[in-house]
Amino acid sequence: MTSTVLPTVHQDDADLTSLGYQPTLHRKLGRYASFAAGFSFVSILTTIFQLFAFGYSFAGPAFFWTWPVVLVGQLLVALNFAELAARYPLSGAVYQWARRVGGEGVGWFAGWFMAIAQVVTAAAAAIALQVVLPQLWDGFQVVGGDPALNTVTGASNAVVLGAVLLVATTIINSLGVKLMAHVNSVGVTCEIVGVAAVILALISAAQRGPDVVADTSVLQGSDLGAVGAFLVSGLMAAYVMVGFNSAGELSEETKDPRRTAPRTILSALLISGVGGALMIITALMAAPSLDDGRLATEGLPYVLTAVLGTFWGKVLLVDVAIAIFVCTLAIQTAGSRLVFSMARDGKLPASRLLSSVHPTRGTPMWPSIVIGALAVAVLAINVGNAALFTTLCSVCIVMVYLAYLLVTVPQLANRLRGDWDRVGQAMPAGLFSLGRWGLPVNILAVLYGAVMVVNLAWPRPEVYDPSGENGLLLWSAPLMVTAVLLLGLWVRRRNAAIKA
Repeated sequence: MTSTVLPTVHQDDADLTSLGYQPTLHRKLGRYASFAAGFSFVSILTTIFQLFAFGYSFAGPAFFWTWPVVLVGQLLVALNFAELAARYPLSGAVYQWARRVGGEGVGWFAGWFMAIAQVVTAAAAAIALQVVLPQLWDGFQVVGGDPALNTVTGASNAVVLGAVLLVATTIINSLGVKLMAHVNSVGVTCEIVGVAAVILALISAAQRGPDVVADTSVLQGSDLGAVGAFLVSGLMAAYVMVGFNSAGELSEETKDPRRTAPRTILSALLISGVGGALMIITALMAAPSLDDGRLATEGLPYVLTAVLGTFWGKVLLVDVAIAIFVCTLAIQTAGSRLVFSMARDGKLPASRLLSSVHPTRGTPMWPSIVIGALAVAVLAINVGNAALFTTLCSVCIVMVYLAYLLVTVPQLANRLRGDWDRVGQAMPAGLFSLGRWGLPVNILAVLYGAVMVVNLAWPRPEVYDPSGENGLLLWSAPLMVTAVLLLGLWVRRRNAAIKA
C-alpha cells in the first residue's frame, strides 16, 4: 500500500506546486470520499423530503418533468466544471476556476457569491432537523409547544437544533479531513441505502402506473397558466441539484485529483439525478390519492407514512436525520475550503488567520469556525420570521447559479478566443475533455444558467410572498443580490486598502 500511494501523493503535491501553491492540506481523500462530498451536498433524501410538496402544489404529477429538464441543464454545467477540475485541481474550486479563466475580479465575486450562499445553505440544511427530530421523539422539542416550522415555538426550536448541529459539524471539520471524510462516507452510504429502500418500498405499494406523470390536469387548471406553473414547480429541482462541484472544492485533499474530481463531480450529479427521479415517480405511483390536497401540503412524508407505517417510517426518519447531518457537514466543508483558498491569495479580511492550516491536523480550522458561526447567526432570523428565512434560502440559490455563471461565461469567452485550446495542449494526456463538443456544451450551459437565474429571481408572489402581506419580499432576490454585490465591493476595496 505504501509503495503505491506515496508516489502518487508526492506527484500530486508537485503538480500543486506547479500551479503556484505549496501543499499544506493533508491529501487523504480517495474516489468514494470525493464522490460523497458532492452527493451529500445535493442530498436528495433531505431535499426531496422537504420540497416535494412545493413542486407538486404548482404542477401536480407533471412536475416530475421539471426534474429531468434541470438535471440535463446542470449536467451541461457539470461537464464544463469537470474540464476545469482536470486543469485546475485547487481548493476553492469555483473561485479558482473563475479567476483562472476570467481574471481576478471575476474570480473574487464568484467566490464571494458562493461563500455567502454556502453560509445560508448550511443554515437552511441545519434547520431541516426540526422537520425530522420532533417526529422521532417529542423530547427533541426543547422549546416546547407546536413543532411546526411556521409557528413561534417550532421556529425557535429549529434554531436550537440547527445550532447544535452546526457546532458538531464545526468540531468535526476542525479535527481534520480524514475524520470528516469517514463521517461523510458513512452518512452517504446510509443515505444511498435509504434512497434505494424508499424506491423499493414505493414500487411495492404502487397504486398506478408510471404514466401518472402524464397527468397535466393541475397544470392546465393553474392560475399561472401551464407554462407559468411548470416554471415555478421547476424551482424545486433547481433548489436540489446544486453543490455537485464540492468534489472540486476538496481537490488539494484528494488523491490524483485531476482524474478523480471530474469523475466524482459528474457521478455525484448523475446518481443524485437518477435516484431523485425514481423517488419522485415512485412516490406519485404509490400515493394514496393525487387530489385530496395532502400531496401539495404534506408531500413525500405523507406518502411514506401511508406506505411504511409508523415503525418503518421512523426508521426512515433516522436515515433522513443522518442525511441532514452529512449534508450540513459537506456544505460547511466546501465553504471552508473556498474561504481558505481566497484568504491564501490575500483576498479577504484577516487573510493570514483564515489561510492558516493546523500543523498536525492539516486542516483550515478557522474558516470552518467562521462558516459555522455565521450560519448560526443566520439561523437567528428564523426565530422572528420563518417566512423571511425561507425567502433568504431561495435567494441564496440564485447566488449559487450566479457564481456558476461567473465560471461558465468566462470559460466560454476563453473558448471563443482560442485560449482554452492553448491551455489544453499543456495538460497531461488522458485528462477529461469535451473535445469538439466543448463549445456547444459551454454555450448551452451559459444559456441554461441565465434562464434559471431569471426564473429563480422572478418576483412571483407564489414564491416570495405567498401570504401577500409584504410586497417588498417580491423583489427580495434582486435586492439581496444587489446588497451582496455592494457589500462585496466594499469588502474588496477595504481589503485592498489595508494591504496597500
